[in-house]
Amino acid sequence: MVSTNREYKSYETYETREKIISVTSLSETQELSLELDLDQQTKFYGTFSDCMELSAPAPIVAEYLNNHHQWFSNCAQPMKVQPLGENGYELTIGRFGALGYEVEPKIGLELLPPQEGVYRICTIPIPDYQPPGYDVDYRASLQLVESENQDTAPQSNPITKVEWELYLTVYVQFPKFINRLPKSLIQNTGDSLLNQIVRQVSRRLTRKVQDNFHQSLGRE
Repeated sequence: MVSTNREYKSYETYETREKIISVTSLSETQELSLELDLDQQTKFYGTFSDCMELSAPAPIVAEYLNNHHQWFSNCAQPMKVQPLGENGYELTIGRFGALGYEVEPKIGLELLPPQEGVYRICTIPIPDYQPPGYDVDYRASLQLVESENQDTAPQSNPITKVEWELYLTVYVQFPKFINRLPKSLIQNTGDSLLNQIVRQVSRRLTRKVQDNFHQSLGRE
């Protein structure tokens, strides 16, 4: 499970809350303009950490991670992925929404070669693309930690843990009708939704990478 300093809430909560807000917080006479409020920007952030276990020695796992061109695009599905430079990818995360406002975030990520055993992933600009009302700062680091598999004979089938940490900050310019709502409601809803997205994406990506890795070694 992804650990974080913020509490997770289900996406159904946002759908229910959205309906309540549309009735109680916004009068029927208010015009719900989608024009972005360029004078106000809201910051959402979270710190996350977890690990992914792969049944192989660390050198084999490292070789697999270094050849990310062979697996990343497929494992990242259903996110839309396009290569971006030598080690980068353009990802369309999916459509998410809360408080009556939806966005389909797109981000450029670069998977940097390891330095002293540490892999890093960071945001890079997408050429000829201007994010519509949001900006993302994504900084992740990964380390390989090899240990013995307690279910088998020592040294016969080591386990390598890919331990990762993520620092994620998102800046959003909302439409003016959203900024009429209480700031605490906007902040708490946005932070919780960010946590939900990270949990959903990381769990799915972890499962697909584990399956792909073990299949590449001829294991089911």
